[in-house]
Amino acid sequence: MTKFTVLGAGGFIGSHLAASLEQQGVTVDAPVLRGADDVLGAVLQRDLGHVFYCIGLTANFRERPGDTVEAHVCLLKRVLERGRFASLTYLSSTRVYEGAATTAESAVLQVAPDNPGHLYNLSKLMGESLCLASGRRTRVVRLSNVYGPAMPAQNFIGSVLAEAASTGHVRFLTAANSAKDYVAVSDVVRWLPQIALQGMHPIYNVASGTNLSNAEIASLLRQQGVAASFAEDAPAWSFPVIDTGRLVQEFGAPQHGLADEFGRLFEGYSRHGYSNRENEVEDE
Repeated sequence: MTKFTVLGAGGFIGSHLAASLEQQGVTVDAPVLRGADDVLGAVLQRDLGHVFYCIGLTANFRERPGDTVEAHVCLLKRVLERGRFASLTYLSSTRVYEGAATTAESAVLQVAPDNPGHLYNLSKLMGESLCLASGRRTRVVRLSNVYGPAMPAQNFIGSVLAEAASTGHVRFLTAANSAKDYVAVSDVVRWLPQIALQGMHPIYNVASGTNLSNAEIASLLRQQGVAASFAEDAPAWSFPVIDTGRLVQEFGAPQHGLADEFGRLFEGYSRHGYSNRENEVEDE
């Protein structure tokens, strides 16, 4: 029987992935990791099967640079060196395409060590390189901005919905034409096992393949009766469209979209509030 281990199952994506796998009736190990001792101890003493490495920091990486490198690189190194597994899928990020000429998986990437914001990109790329140079069966998944139920407070869409539900008004601090790619966690957890077991390439972009602007999000808010405005002289921050050709060709197009699901997500926040869980063990 195929076994999966989700490292980082206490986070947003990891928890959804573990739940999805369990619903499929497969064997799932979702250990609670509280530090390096857990990784070096009980986890590495057992057969892990197919591993999803979901450990990471996102919004708080600037305040915790050492912990970011520990999560994205150092713990990963120990698993690659000492773990007993059939495959390992490493969750990276499409943020690494910042400044690149294209967003194809083969793109030559740009990083600047003197840019504090690039510590995240550098550590993710080091993790990617470590996986692909390890000589073991590994896959790298570059995730776009993931949304879904129980989003952490640091998630942009989660913070927008939380503010909308609690105050009835959202004031954007980035310009109306700012745009990002948003991908549903339900699509992500459907694709991840397929990539791990059947993927033909070492790196996959996992994204919707289309960008949604702040102006479009503001329009969706107004449809829910929420006022939306933009700060004066708000900076524009737009990311290039993510190339999902490889993903779609092998595993099919996304089945969900933020615009279509926005009303349901907002209703959930209006009824239940939002998760204030620290996003310390899961990539966005």
